[in-house]
Amino acid sequence: MPSWIVVLVVVVGAAHLLAHYGNRPVLAGALKAIPILALAAVTATADAPPAYAGLVTAGLLLSAVGDVCLAWPRGFTMGLASFLLAHCCYLAAFALGATHGGMAWAWLLGIAIAAGGLLALLWPHLGRLRGPVLLYVAVIGAMAYTAARRGASPETPEPSGVLALAGAIVFMTSDGVLAVDRFARRFHPAHALVMITYYAAQTLIAASVTAFS
Repeated sequence: MPSWIVVLVVVVGAAHLLAHYGNRPVLAGALKAIPILALAAVTATADAPPAYAGLVTAGLLLSAVGDVCLAWPRGFTMGLASFLLAHCCYLAAFALGATHGGMAWAWLLGIAIAAGGLLALLWPHLGRLRGPVLLYVAVIGAMAYTAARRGASPETPEPSGVLALAGAIVFMTSDGVLAVDRFARRFHPAHALVMITYYAAQTLIAASVTAFS
């Protein structure tokens, strides 16, 4: 991963947080997707297997769409749908190398416990969104498990496997914090925690593409 892209993600991400907590929502919304689009530009031009790079790039672009939607109060459902599709792209990308990685039972158990605990916490607060949120949690859990299987495959080049798995786990953390803040209990630092882990996750997944070169 080029060092300049990491610097860009940190600087623009910090500017987004300053704008958000400085009560400047228009500026915060305008800045939010820029790091993700920059990462997509890097993965789209990386010297990596075209199918893997293409699926990760598609996931990043769909995430940028989700960022724009979530910047506005009425865009939550559309943003959720965009991120669901992004996770499907990542799931498909990781599945390309997962067939040789074994079942990774320990990872499956850990991910299932984390997903079940999150759903148990959220369930009384979801109302009509129970179905969509259940689907979302299932997909991101499957994405993380597939990343674990890919990482365990001897055919996955290092450090691509470790980077993708770390990104998937951090993404689960980011989405979990967002869901708790959105549905169960609001807390002031939530947005900072969500965005820091979100940018870190996307950077790690993008780095799993550039690690091929």
